[in-house]
Amino acid sequence: MQAKTKLDKALENLVCSKKCTPEEAPFYREKLVGLAKKAIDEKLVDRLSKMYKGLADETRLRIVSLLKVQEMCVCELMAALGLTQPTASHHLMILENAEIIKHRKEGKFVFYRVSEDEFIRRLLQLAP
Repeated sequence: MQAKTKLDKALENLVCSKKCTPEEAPFYREKLVGLAKKAIDEKLVDRLSKMYKGLADETRLRIVSLLKVQEMCVCELMAALGLTQPTASHHLMILENAEIIKHRKEGKFVFYRVSEDEFIRRLLQLAP
């Protein structure tokens, strides 16, 4: 006997939930797939996922809280939060990849600030 595929299980669940008959299940699934394609903005989902992952760490939330108050260089963040340079850089890279913070160089120093993106600013109003 063959193991059921994920698709087989999904179709079986549609029938068990009485959403459709066994004969209608493949067509109903296609309708749902079409609905998902219309309703889900994949670029937005990707962006939100990166942002939420970026904020899903206590150290990064502390960094963002400081950067909401003022622009800071890495050495200031290290001193304020008791971080090593590699740890600070790791967290700053994640926050920057998530587009939560931006940086600028001034000589050999790199200064970080919260992104000016309106969506980010609103999101960060929820953060401590």
